[in-house]
Amino acid sequence: MHVTFYGVRGSCPCSGDRYRRYGGNTSCLVVNVEGDEPLIVDLGTGLRALGDVLLKEVRALGTPLHATALLTHLHFDHILGLPFFAPLHDPGARLTVHGPAQPKGSLKDALHAAVQPPVFPIHMEQFRGELHTIDTWDEDFSIGSAKVMARSVPHSGATLGYRIEVEGRTLAYLSDHQAPLDRRTIPEAVLELCQGADLLVHDGQYTDDEFASKQDWGHSTAAFAVHVAAEAKVKRLLLSHHDPSHNDRDLDRLLSAARRLPEAKFIEDVSSAHESQSIDLGRA
Repeated sequence: MHVTFYGVRGSCPCSGDRYRRYGGNTSCLVVNVEGDEPLIVDLGTGLRALGDVLLKEVRALGTPLHATALLTHLHFDHILGLPFFAPLHDPGARLTVHGPAQPKGSLKDALHAAVQPPVFPIHMEQFRGELHTIDTWDEDFSIGSAKVMARSVPHSGATLGYRIEVEGRTLAYLSDHQAPLDRRTIPEAVLELCQGADLLVHDGQYTDDEFASKQDWGHSTAAFAVHVAAEAKVKRLLLSHHDPSHNDRDLDRLLSAARRLPEAKFIEDVSSAHESQSIDLGRA
């Protein structure tokens, strides 16, 4: 299992020299497993760059792209890349999206509503490729060689976290996770997703001071991410969903503080995710 990040920012994209090292695109990564179709996680603005890479690969093969995506939730920063995903403009292309079932209407209805006039020039139905959606909640399923666990996690609106297991290696992904007021209590579903994971990608958007004024904004502190990783006996933690107000130096300071926390000693590595980062989790 090979994981590559194309977007690690939260809330909204940002650009400029101050964001050069960590990147400014919103949430998107791809899991590549030999012999399987690409498995995309989240459809933020990083999806555009991923689409360019995948388009070159399928053009070289002479076949349209077939891929699957795991969508955590429907906030703009997690779906803005969808209409700019170049492979979907090819006839015969197919993207299957698993995402949270909605309180009203279907996942398909929600995604199509986000890609239509007046907020976008054309309708989703006008793309030459096909978008298939699968309403998902707390369930387990397989995608190619991968075993996937989806569980609801605390955030603003219907939100899923995912656990992906391939050949004895595990990636846990909780991009948006509302930390509790005590910043200690961990939901059972979160522990189930994270338990013993080789790599946990976790919301680390706020400092403790920022959380004090944004306790109900739907996100975690870096310290709570460390706490979750330590309690779940995770091997490696990557802080992600970086706040757009945090430049490279801010993120360096946030990471340094996280590494000094007492619980960090129970984790083999605590780092911060950045665009173009690739991690080979290998096989057990």
